[in-house]
Amino acid sequence: MANRLFQTVIHQMQPALMGRTAGIIDENGTIVACTDVNEIGAVREFASTRAKEIGDAIAIEGDTYRRIGIRNRSEYVIFCSGSDEFAKSMVGVLSVSFSQIKQFYDEKYDKNSLIKNILEDNIMPGEIHVKSRAMHIDLESKCIVFLIRVENDEFTAHELITGMFPDKNHDFVISMNDTDVVLIKTLEEELPNEEFDKIASSIIDTLNSELMTNVCVGIGSVVSSIIEINRSYKDACVAIDVGKVFEPDLPIISYNSLGIGRLIYQLPTKLCELFLNEVFQKGSLNVLDEETIITIQKFFENNLNVSEASRKLFVHRNTLVYRLDKIYKLTGLDIRKFDDAIIFKVAMMVSRYLSSDSLNL
Repeated sequence: MANRLFQTVIHQMQPALMGRTAGIIDENGTIVACTDVNEIGAVREFASTRAKEIGDAIAIEGDTYRRIGIRNRSEYVIFCSGSDEFAKSMVGVLSVSFSQIKQFYDEKYDKNSLIKNILEDNIMPGEIHVKSRAMHIDLESKCIVFLIRVENDEFTAHELITGMFPDKNHDFVISMNDTDVVLIKTLEEELPNEEFDKIASSIIDTLNSELMTNVCVGIGSVVSSIIEINRSYKDACVAIDVGKVFEPDLPIISYNSLGIGRLIYQLPTKLCELFLNEVFQKGSLNVLDEETIITIQKFFENNLNVSEASRKLFVHRNTLVYRLDKIYKLTGLDIRKFDDAIIFKVAMMVSRYLSSDSLNL
């Protein structure tokens, strides 16, 4: 369709060309639009290659050429017969016209633009079906979203991830903003969660080695079609936000592994505050010193096993028992009991959530 638009414009420009032959060559060196329709389909690969290498208007074997492209990536070359100033000025005018057409076409029909609009929920379902058919996109394939967040140099990150997943018929790499790049991975078969973690790890390893920057990846949920990728994208965003609160040291966070953290993240702030006030009637978590907090964390990490926790803490078993008794006196919760341990664990997570920056997002 873009070539048809090019041909319409070149036809309308014929009177201004004063009988000159002009046209546009694609990245393969093939003439896709021309004032002389007999030239359409002819190959000028040598001229296209040289014009792309130089960029500005140049004369080659009696004709003048000039490239147009996006982000320094050559896509098309304009040509006009003659090597005089008139030919040079005409390729300049045509390059502006065709660049505008190319931008309009990309915004309206480009696959990545369509996918980004679906991610951001900026398109009607009926329009998705119409455009996807025109672009030969299979909407019924299962897919999953990986949200890659980098500290800086998002453009380079986008290029690197695109190179890692070059199959544009099955995978899409979308730049969302200054820090976020989205990978939509089409799934031809059911994959275990471990495979998604491997994909995320390979992305992090590549970006770390090439960019030397901090990277985290949020993994969304598997959806049954591309139409639903907005849900998977939102899940990946939640995974990163929740992970930043409860697992700040983990570079990979999956939405399906958030557990209680996801539930707490969705609770109203007022309800969280009421819960803490009810749990710690004798006093808040602030009455516990750092040593006591570390003791509690180790006790939970070792499944409420006093002997194993004391060994990991390098203290005598009786010392740990003394500390647990102290916690009971301060908070009214005996974390050696399963029910009290659950309440205390959730309360610690709620307290961390309330003190995090996520409430201001």
